[in-house]
Amino acid sequence: MNGTEFESSKLGSKEHWDSVYARELASFQEIGDEGEIWFGQESIDKIVQWASQYVPPCDHPTILELGSGNGTLLFFLVEEDYSPKRLCGIDYSSAAVELARSIAHQRGAQDILFHTCDFLLQDPPFISEEQERSGRMDNWDLLLDKGTYDAMALGEKDALGRSPVFLYPSRAARLIKPGGFFLITCEALSFNQKLQTPTSTACNFTEEELKTNFVTQESGLVYHSSIKYPTFTFGGHSGTKYASLAFQKATQ
Repeated sequence: MNGTEFESSKLGSKEHWDSVYARELASFQEIGDEGEIWFGQESIDKIVQWASQYVPPCDHPTILELGSGNGTLLFFLVEEDYSPKRLCGIDYSSAAVELARSIAHQRGAQDILFHTCDFLLQDPPFISEEQERSGRMDNWDLLLDKGTYDAMALGEKDALGRSPVFLYPSRAARLIKPGGFFLITCEALSFNQKLQTPTSTACNFTEEELKTNFVTQESGLVYHSSIKYPTFTFGGHSGTKYASLAFQKATQ
């Protein structure tokens, strides 16, 4: 893992996200507000465009989102003709799962499986007879993460002083089919040098840090591609607000 360390924060706690999604669920039930689009509509559009190019719906891929929140990303995949029966979203917050299920029902996308699961400790459910027959965990064509890795980096450290993200790469990689993909989107400062020291309220990863953290012998992942975002300049440095990197599971 990369040496960058972040202080633990409430933003990395389950209690915080349970509270956030309980409020969003109440708001949805009261006024139909589906909640925040994490990282904005632009990131959703770019992720869906990437998926359409490399894991197209005509291939009938199985897609798992880690930390699916209100389910927004998966709903946009359905709009691009991905089969809802081949999509699954997991989240460790039961309130988030209840919210996503409620929105899915309203949108007519109730065939998407939303399931309460802490994937660092538990395995996601099977979504097809094919997966059940295989009995294998490495049965997903595409794993998606949009902001979950960021939140985990702010989680409570273990007895050895390690963040929850220490376990993340190997736990994610074991779910991906040989030849399958993992697309992760994080807040980012892709400067040659970061402008600020990480604080308890923010966590930023450069593309190089993500590559270092995920391209390891244990994970079996190799760098595949990245999504380009608009750049901005501050203090003489140019950077992007988000980083989306794709990794592919080795076939052997």
